[in-house]
Amino acid sequence: EERRYRSASGAAIALQCRQHSASCRELAVRCPRLQLRSLSAVTSAVWLAAYGLYAVSENSMVLSAAIFIMLIGLIIYLHFVKVDQESLLVIGSLGIQVTSSYASGKESTTFIEMGQVKDVVINEAIHMQKVIYYLCILLQDPRDPQGVSEVVPLFQSSKPRLDCLIEVYKSCQEILERRKTAPQSS
Repeated sequence: EERRYRSASGAAIALQCRQHSASCRELAVRCPRLQLRSLSAVTSAVWLAAYGLYAVSENSMVLSAAIFIMLIGLIIYLHFVKVDQESLLVIGSLGIQVTSSYASGKESTTFIEMGQVKDVVINEAIHMQKVIYYLCILLQDPRDPQGVSEVVPLFQSSKPRLDCLIEVYKSCQEILERRKTAPQSS
């Protein structure tokens, strides 16, 4: 099932929920795709600036440099910056897998064992004179069972608003609660 939401900046995002089993759920936030119109506008602006510099300097290296810089910049943007989808796979018996899929096709995955997970919470922060909310995983401190050793923020690129975060939070909590109430095998 897929629901439409907005990001903190007002961009349209979609939350897709898949229940694989009672203790396994996948939640994916899809960000807006790269718009051809904006890519064309940036490319045109760079080309116009390069042509203007070429007309003033009459040096063809300016045009060559503009092409080179534009291509390298586009590759870096698509491969390291533009995230198309962020997903969270919660498996009650194993752990939580966090995946970011970039526009170039590259994927970045992190796995957190369930034994390290203390809780999943919605936190708030003040950013640019606004209160923003974000979902994070609290990792248990191995030396202090009551303490937190690290906070792992989720959905950093898509930045969903609170209504979307509440859906993801409830889904995660269902699995975490089921894990806590399940009989422990020794």
